[in-house]
Amino acid sequence: MNRILYNISVAAASLTLLAGSCSSTSSNKAQAASDEQPTVTAAPFNADSAYAYVAAQCAFGERVPNTEAHRRCGDYLAAKLQQFGAVVTEQTAEIKAFDGTTLHMRNIIGSYNPDAERRMLLLAHWDCRPWADNDPDPSNHTKPVMGANDGASGVGVLIEIARQLQAKSANVGVDIMLVDDEDWGDSTAADEESWALGTQYWTENMHVRGYRPAFGILLDMVGAGDATFYKEFYSMRYANGVVQEVWNTAKQIGYGSVFKDKQGSAITDDHVFVNRAGIPCIDIIDTRNDGNGGFFPYWHTVDDTMQHIDPATLKAVGATVLTTIYSM
Repeated sequence: MNRILYNISVAAASLTLLAGSCSSTSSNKAQAASDEQPTVTAAPFNADSAYAYVAAQCAFGERVPNTEAHRRCGDYLAAKLQQFGAVVTEQTAEIKAFDGTTLHMRNIIGSYNPDAERRMLLLAHWDCRPWADNDPDPSNHTKPVMGANDGASGVGVLIEIARQLQAKSANVGVDIMLVDDEDWGDSTAADEESWALGTQYWTENMHVRGYRPAFGILLDMVGAGDATFYKEFYSMRYANGVVQEVWNTAKQIGYGSVFKDKQGSAITDDHVFVNRAGIPCIDIIDTRNDGNGGFFPYWHTVDDTMQHIDPATLKAVGATVLTTIYSM
């Protein structure tokens, strides 16, 4: 499959290739969804706090692997997880990218209730794409992507979830994994193995021997205005029960118009490799045009910046995931 868009390739044939897409931060569907009548009380999730964690990552600059901004941001993320009470484990390795570049990989894992037998895995990638190769201006194609939405948004939500887990522990073990080297993939070839390198490394070298969480939830591009989350194809195929649980939770707490009750496209993202390792894992990812059309408009462009991040979308996703955690 070709990785034509984002850190993910998209299935063709019966499933339409995704092709770029994000939106403005004003009056988005997440805010409209919050006006729906909830039937369950949502877990507390501070959207402003999550937004601040997204902004803090972007303040380092583009977090492209092998750069100083990448190193400094990694230190910041590990410190935040530790500050919020997680037992932090780091994985480092030298990984060869498709173009021959040696990437200094760094996966950062924060564990809550580390002795609990029943566990769940939350993950997001924290690196940025080194090339804005979907930018409408060809002169930008060799410039790095800031990745406010494509990377930092999911991480920002997970850091806020970590803060909430410190304040109120869950009944299960929770592992928050910030994976590296996801977005250094080949968009010109049908090579899904060139993507999600940090996750691929982790599946072969798990941070705990025999690690087997009940399920995983991947967050990717969860901060844009007017975001919509369809039931991604591979998520439905390998972790259908988890999809239904999360989407039902979203509906119960008032975000049913954001979490669409409809199957979307097949996307090669980190969750594909987690599923291959035998761990049911879903992908909460923003797609547009009824889930068959594209990502947010600034995907893999130099305009994937903070001006397009909407706290209301961060809250819709964060409250849904946190409520799911506390309901276990």
